[in-house]
Amino acid sequence: MVSRNSFLEGVGLRLLAAFLVTAMSAAVHAAAESVPIGQIMFWRSALALIPICLYMFWLREFPKAPKTQRPGLHITRGAFSAFSMAMSFLSLAYLPVANAQAIAYLAPVLVLPLAAIMLNEKLTTAIFTAMFFGFAGVVLLLWEAFELPGDGALIGVTAGLAYAVTMAFVRVHTKTMTLTESASTIAFYFAVVAAAIGLVTLPFGWVTLDWGMFGWLALAGLLGGVGHIAANEAVARAPVSALAPFDFTGLIWALGFDLILFSVVPGALGFLGVFAITFAALIVTFAGANRPSEKSE
Repeated sequence: MVSRNSFLEGVGLRLLAAFLVTAMSAAVHAAAESVPIGQIMFWRSALALIPICLYMFWLREFPKAPKTQRPGLHITRGAFSAFSMAMSFLSLAYLPVANAQAIAYLAPVLVLPLAAIMLNEKLTTAIFTAMFFGFAGVVLLLWEAFELPGDGALIGVTAGLAYAVTMAFVRVHTKTMTLTESASTIAFYFAVVAAAIGLVTLPFGWVTLDWGMFGWLALAGLLGGVGHIAANEAVARAPVSALAPFDFTGLIWALGFDLILFSVVPGALGFLGVFAITFAALIVTFAGANRPSEKSE
């Protein structure tokens, strides 16, 4: 049973996470023009440890939080998450932020049936309706991605699809881990594992960073760390299936970043896609907040 207050807190945290992750994606897109993916992974993950450790101190969990009885689960989750991160960054290197984010948002669509199968969460009529509109919005934005010039679009779309499939499993896995592990512990070990995997790519050719590129990488790391904590705290408070459609709101921010930072404006299909996805999130907002099962016990 999930209380109404807990559900609303989960929604608020997921909305915050969507904004932070989208802002991080914009920073990665800017850095990926000249920085290899492995190097971006390292700096994004290593610098994310700063807000994560500060979060531990704020909760008075340090140095207790890094201790865990389930190191195997953290390594497994970290490895899958690192692969997802690499695919996401590769997609961002070849596609505008909004198009890359649109493909990434197939993950919440895939999470819904996975949550029903693996976590026994119920799929209501409202969630099925949200899935339909959310998926329709993603398809519209995907259409625009394939109309982009050059072979890079195909690489970006393929990497984005690989990210979506992997991240769907990671999110359900995270939900099971929140039963025994704190959000800060999960975020800490993810950052450590991902930074280690990124560091392994050093012999394959890192570049010398100027202050501008380092600034984008630092921003990506700090935003990613805070966003990861917010996302984990969200799934600890509300069902995965109810939270998943709220990730779609990040597309609105992605369109804004594309316009302001990169002067990219979507076509009519892009705007229709955003409308459909936003409508999907609104459906679950009102349906979830008024479910009988979410009243206080």
